[in-house]
Amino acid sequence: MSLKIEQTGRLLRLTLNRPEKKNAFDESVIAALTGAYRKASADDAIGAVLLQAEGSHFSSGGDLGWMSRMAGYSFAENLADAERLAAMLKAIDRCAKPTLARVQGPAYAGAVGILACCDIVAAAPEASFAITEVRIGLIPSVIAPYLARAMGVRQARRWCQTAESLSAERARELGLVHEVVAMDRIDQFIERQLDLLFAASAPALAAAKALLAEIDRPLDDSVIAHTANRIAERRASADAREGIKAFLEKRAPAWRNGE
Repeated sequence: MSLKIEQTGRLLRLTLNRPEKKNAFDESVIAALTGAYRKASADDAIGAVLLQAEGSHFSSGGDLGWMSRMAGYSFAENLADAERLAAMLKAIDRCAKPTLARVQGPAYAGAVGILACCDIVAAAPEASFAITEVRIGLIPSVIAPYLARAMGVRQARRWCQTAESLSAERARELGLVHEVVAMDRIDQFIERQLDLLFAASAPALAAAKALLAEIDRPLDDSVIAHTANRIAERRASADAREGIKAFLEKRAPAWRNGE
């Protein structure tokens, strides 16, 4: 099972469960996450959602096998797939319940976008973060609005272009992470956050979250549609195809050799 879904009391726990693939997500994981967050948003029995992962990585982002297939699809097929990814991020971002993430290891590319959609992100010191799409000829399109909101456009302009690795502490300074907590204490920290959330009025939590979205001028559907359109265009580009192919073949892409 690529995504384990467990409910304990009022907590819905979602566990990325592809450790052999560094918890990379493909169309099946995207569909499962979308459904889980939508269910949580509408289910009064659920008070909060925790996203975590098995293995050494939180998530390496989009599965390259999945993206390689997408590169061979038509623009219309790519757009439909990108819209499903955008819908997943929207479901996480607009979930009416508090959303938490426990990051025990590296998070790359689209996974950083997922974290930017969560309300509370706790990371172990061993975690690292990188927005790596440009290295394989892609752009962080559908995640860009969430990254820009979390870390500011000025910072996003740097990290989305250099694809540098960020330490957990640097990610905290930039706003991608709320707390850096030692691995042997991270679960205790999350339990404390849940205690605080469950002590509050559930309708008040939802109303407070909605209010903050309103005053932050939330993403509208036209922006979400535009980002899906842009990544669909880029996935089918010659350099994206070459970048993904080179990565899978463990070689440098042609552009590094000036070709």
